[in-house]
Amino acid sequence: MFHIQNLKYKDVLRIKELDIPEGGLTCIIGESGSGKTTLLKMLNHLISPDSGDIEVMGRSVFKWNPVQLRRKIAMLSQSPVMFQGTVRDNLLIGLHFAEKPAAPEDKLAEMLKWLNLHISLDADSESLSGGEKQRVALARVLLTDPAVLLLDEPSSALDEETARAILGKLKDYGDSQKKTIIMVTHSSDLVRNFSENTIKIERGQFAEEAEKDAQQ
Repeated sequence: MFHIQNLKYKDVLRIKELDIPEGGLTCIIGESGSGKTTLLKMLNHLISPDSGDIEVMGRSVFKWNPVQLRRKIAMLSQSPVMFQGTVRDNLLIGLHFAEKPAAPEDKLAEMLKWLNLHISLDADSESLSGGEKQRVALARVLLTDPAVLLLDEPSSALDEETARAILGKLKDYGDSQKKTIIMVTHSSDLVRNFSENTIKIERGQFAEEAEKDAQQ
């Protein structure tokens, strides 16, 4: 799915080679400031490397149309944007940006229920809690049906029980719909229970490369 080679970005990342497989749930872990979120943003070309390349589905990230790439590989930031208006408005605007038809009311309501959100579609988005906003933003991304989901700390505003429930559903969704999910997380519990492939970043390097460099 992703092949990274000789990637460098400022003093943040230095990765000689790294592959991220298609399908399943991959977790990117590491200490704060290690470059995890920067790496995530590079996978759909929100950030360009200073040198090196990332192949996405066998094609250099530089050869993709950025808009088309981000429709296939959608990212949810740790503090997602909430637009003024209702929950309904926030769900439909993602489909609008993706140039996809609006979803019917029952599908929107079903998506909220699936994410354990017991709120009205008419609720003011500004009145939501941090955890509710995270899940509304996640629903907005899921409705656009991307091939790959990039999630930056998607459970940071959720309690442990809710986080487990949502990640379990996401993993089932990815498996059943043949999606690839790549998630940055600090939660060892979520990694232990849901990760099928774990990438550790240490001081901007893939941990295995960092270990080899330390031994030289």
